[in-house]
Formats: sequence, C-alpha cells, structure tokens
Amino acid sequence: MSVAVVTDSTAYLPPPLVERYAVSVVPLYVVMAGRSGREGQDIGPADVARALSVRGQKVSTSRPTPGDFVAAYRRRLEAGADRIVSVHLSAELSGTVDAARLAAAQVGEHIVTVVDSRSAAMGNGFAVLAAARAAEAGADADRVAAAARDTAAGTRTTFVVDTLEHLRRGGRIGSAASMIGTALAVKPVLHVVDGRVVPLEKVRTSARALARLVQRAVDAAGGDPVSVAVHHLVAPERAERLAADLRDRIPDLRELYVSELGAAIGAHVGPGAAGLVVAPASGVPADEPGDRAAEQGGNEAGDPGAG
Repeated sequence: MSVAVVTDSTAYLPPPLVERYAVSVVPLYVVMAGRSGREGQDIGPADVARALSVRGQKVSTSRPTPGDFVAAYRRRLEAGADRIVSVHLSAELSGTVDAARLAAAQVGEHIVTVVDSRSAAMGNGFAVLAAARAAEAGADADRVAAAARDTAAGTRTTFVVDTLEHLRRGGRIGSAASMIGTALAVKPVLHVVDGRVVPLEKVRTSARALARLVQRAVDAAGGDPVSVAVHHLVAPERAERLAADLRDRIPDLRELYVSELGAAIGAHVGPGAAGLVVAPASGVPADEPGDRAAEQGGNEAGDPGAG
C-alpha cells in the first residue's frame, strides 16, 4: 500500500526534504493592504515584514479551503497513492485542520487520515517529516499517522518576539495576553503547549532571551539524539548565532535546519522573531544525519508531491 503525506505551508520544511519525500504542501492565504495571495507562492516573508514595518498596516491570514485539500488529495490518489496522511498546524492556532477534515469527509475518511500536530512551523514540520520517512519505509497509514503524532508529542517549540502586539492582534497569544502591558520592559520567552502559545518566562534583554532559548533547547535534548530547527523573520544573524551555539552545546545533534518563517506565521510573530524547535531524531535514516544549517529562506508552498 502506498501512503502519501500532505501538509500545509506553515510546516516550513526545507524544499529539498519536500522534494525527496514527495510531500504535498497546501498553502494558507495571506491578506495585506491591496494584496492577497498564497503563502510561499504569491506572498513571502519579506513582503510581510515590510508591511508590518508600516505603522497601522495590518496583515491577516486565512486557512486553505476544503476544496484546496480535496484537490491535493485527489492528485495524490490519481498519482497512485492508496492512502493519505494529512498533518497540520495546531487547531488552536488555525482552522486549517478543520478544512482538511472537511475535505477528508468528501474524499473518504477511510482513505484520508488527518493529524493535528498541536504545534506550528517545524514543530509541525518534524511530525510531517517523521510521517514521510515512515511512509518511505513502507509503513501502513496507521503507522505513518502514529509516527507523526509521536514525533509531535515529543517536540518542544520556544521562541521570542520583539513585540507581542502582532500575536495579540491575530488572536494567537492566549494566556500570554497578560504580558502585553509589560512587553516594552521585558522580552517574553514563549512556547507552544497543547497547541497554544503561552508564556514561559520573562527576561530583561534580547541577548538574555536568546540565551534562554538555547538553554531550553539543550535541556529538551538531554543526552538523546535530536533534530533541531532554527526559525527567524528577517533576523538571519540571530538565527546563525543560535545555530552556532546549538552545534557547540548539543552533543547528539542529528539534523540542524535554519530557515526563515513564511508569511503566514511571520504575520503573527513579526520581524525580529526567533525560535527553536527540538524533536526526537530516532527516525532519521542512517544516510541522512549531518549538519543542514544552510539558510532555506522559507519553503515554497505548492504540491510538489503530486508529480
């Protein structure tokens, strides 16, 4: 049985991995003043960063339509897949999972399994990657979905932002809203818990906040083999410093990806944001470990796995 893996554009998987594992990527939509389009195809991170730098300028996002997912699923089935596992951004942060489930009901829930990663960015991406690797190894749909869920459950995502205002405006801040009043006095370290963005700790400077990100990643890794992603939005120097620190401090670092956040999540975290995602690396193939810290610049959304 052939199992195809589908995700959305906020997974931010490096394009070479999307191509290697034939992952289909369904883009979210981004809306700016006088312009709207698909993440990674029509609107990129630089577009969002420029828009957010203009006072009063608003950027919003919307989920893919159920029809977008139906089209992606049917392309994979027509290309020879027997089953589909569709892994997505947390339902607490987006309606993307709901759209995928509506599409699965149209195509056939016995054919399409939808997984809520309960995470975002490469917190979702590593779950997608685990699913794709399981599928490549010949696992059936149940085991492919289980690989995604297990990896997602073991993944830790932490990040810092220059301002909480973008998260507040987009309604993605959850209980961190209580920190808005002190946002100018502290740099909040945030993380994703049960699919929601919540505060982790407060520090006084940006340098201290980045140091705490690294320490949290080291703690999450322990002595186990891990995969790590470093994300940023128009802050490449921050990202490279974080990557260098992680190389030095995590002894069994199997994979390291550095990539710019795409437009959809970038719209909610704002320029200057930096984050780390730590995932278990037990499923990394023997021929694949190594340093992959080349700047990816955000993935191109599309449906490369459809052939």
